[in-house]
Amino acid sequence: MSAPSPVPPGAKVSVRRVAHTSWRRVFADSFRKFDPRQLVRHPVMFTVYVLFLFLAVLTVYPRAFPDIARFYNAGYYLGVTLILFLTIWFANISDAIAEAQGRAQAESLREIRSGIRARQVLPDGSVRWVPADVLHIGDTVEIHAGEPVPMDGDVIQGAAQIDESMMTGESAAVTRESGGDKTSVLGGTRVVQGTIRVRVSAVRGESFLDRLIRLVEGLGREPTPNEIALGVFLAALTVSLFIVVITFLYLANFTNIVAIDLATIVALFVCLMPTTIGALLPAIGISGINRVAKTNVIAKSGKAIEAAGDLDTLILDKTGTITVGNRLAVQLVRAPDVSMEQLVEVALLSSSLDETPEGKSIVRLAARRTTPTRKLETGTFKVLPFTQERRMSGVSLQDGTEIYKGSLEAMEAYGVAMAPELRTAATNAAKEGMTPLVFSENHRAMGLVFLKDVVKPGIKDRIRELRTMGIHTIMCTGDNRITAAAIARECGVDEFIAEAKPETKLTVIEREKARGRLVAMSGDGTNDAPALARADVGLAMNSGTSAAKEAGNMVDLDNDPTKLIEIVSIGKQLLITRGALTTFSITNDVAKYFAIIPAIFVAAGAATLPGVAILNVLDLTNASLAVLATLLFNALVIPLLVPLALAGVPFRPRSAIDLLRRNLVWYGFGGLVSAFIGIELVYLFLAWMVRLSFFVAMGAAVGHFLPLGGV
Repeated sequence: MSAPSPVPPGAKVSVRRVAHTSWRRVFADSFRKFDPRQLVRHPVMFTVYVLFLFLAVLTVYPRAFPDIARFYNAGYYLGVTLILFLTIWFANISDAIAEAQGRAQAESLREIRSGIRARQVLPDGSVRWVPADVLHIGDTVEIHAGEPVPMDGDVIQGAAQIDESMMTGESAAVTRESGGDKTSVLGGTRVVQGTIRVRVSAVRGESFLDRLIRLVEGLGREPTPNEIALGVFLAALTVSLFIVVITFLYLANFTNIVAIDLATIVALFVCLMPTTIGALLPAIGISGINRVAKTNVIAKSGKAIEAAGDLDTLILDKTGTITVGNRLAVQLVRAPDVSMEQLVEVALLSSSLDETPEGKSIVRLAARRTTPTRKLETGTFKVLPFTQERRMSGVSLQDGTEIYKGSLEAMEAYGVAMAPELRTAATNAAKEGMTPLVFSENHRAMGLVFLKDVVKPGIKDRIRELRTMGIHTIMCTGDNRITAAAIARECGVDEFIAEAKPETKLTVIEREKARGRLVAMSGDGTNDAPALARADVGLAMNSGTSAAKEAGNMVDLDNDPTKLIEIVSIGKQLLITRGALTTFSITNDVAKYFAIIPAIFVAAGAATLPGVAILNVLDLTNASLAVLATLLFNALVIPLLVPLALAGVPFRPRSAIDLLRRNLVWYGFGGLVSAFIGIELVYLFLAWMVRLSFFVAMGAAVGHFLPLGGV
């Protein structure tokens, strides 16, 4: 059978790429959203929809309701009905634009997996070609160079270079191999070099690619807790306003102060409802997920993004997050009774099989010496691999010689005797932020090597920003306490935990959550899975194990632990945007009160209730035009705020009090002033249109009776 079909040309796509918006599709979707089954999920807009239908019936069949016949004005009723339609349509457009941002990406992602076939390894060792869609969890597939990965899984045999550019946008291939923590591969990526066997860990519909497609499309997005709470508040406010308006109508009619038209009452109710935030709320939530996706982070739910915005504690790894990550050997220090040649030999023997960047740097440093050393022959040694629990590694030779390297504490626990000079040198190095490791031969300390890691540029400023936002930062590191303290001082974290073990993060998370705090952390290994699952925000690395990615509620395609800091900013921006637009909507409605309430009484004459004239701050003399102007402004403000809802309110790290004060000034006072100005401008425009139509009608009449031209 032929090899699997390749990924279709042009199928590569990064979640950073901004999708092209098809306006034709947006408009079509905006009309589909008039389906009551969709609108009912948004109580405020559904209420406007019901009022629109009710008023449309009144406009078309006024005789069916004799009680309103004496107030009926066909043009006025038609105008109010059309503006209600525009209000709902603008809300639908904002929702459709937000969903359209990821649609083109989803279509490209679907092309990645189309037609992929897999080389399935059967229990008897034979191989057969099958469609990728029929694979089940636990199946084993073999993938050669040039072939796509058919489904998510973990490498159980071999090593390969994987091209993930169609997912991440990064052209550099990554290494995936059996054993360790970098075993996870994604369906739709491609093997560039090598042959691997992969155990399938997901089925069609639940793979990482399927989740990514649902994410960028916004399909099946569940409302977040804050959205639900705000939705309940808006629904309760709508019900309260309905009771107030009905009571107002009853009292006005009962006291015979003024007879109020039903269309005006509907307009009053809609203008006082929080229609602005009700219309923009879905778009704000969808755009928040899209902003996270553009940073190459996949959020499994909007709840995780909101939690990032509410974080109290951020747990950061030292290596790779606060520091560059590749610690390099910079100095060898021998014991008083040991020659440098002996130390170099021990350093090379203990590190020659160490494939970590630290081990390779020790070999490079030691190899600068020209001292000949023993070579390890196959079958003459046994390797002791490094583990977080043991914190030492090395080799045991066939003649019984044990040559190890490890931290001071681990080597002392192993029984290595330390000379005072070595202990002093190790302490001084740790105070300077370097990590000392001890070399030993048969429980005798031969010397030290100092590993130096560099704090990432700008990390101190980022941590200062987090502190400004009220977030407590904790650095976890396996280094000794002195080294950890030096790094902590340099980067400015609030707290550090030295000599951390795999279960330390889980312990810290439990401690912080017991204090009522929201906690975030990152990880990539299977041993990180419990802590990732327990954290409120668990950022798993794409290069990590499937267990880690399943446990976390976010996955970073770039494998950058510092992305947590960026996610916190996006979460804060999401919450601030929702709060700012809610403040704007409410103060905007307050301004509409001063426009539409006086207009209702203007129709009855100023002499009826002289005190009402005080409320007419805009001096609107035409009642019908005032109502239409207020209602039209209420509709127009929705599309005007769509760009802000999609892009988010500009965010700078500030304290909660400063953010509240800024929102009240810019969006509270701004909503009040903009409504007064906007309603006045719309009113003047409508008045101009009325005068223009009057002169056009007069001109037509004059032309009818006095035709132009000679006899």
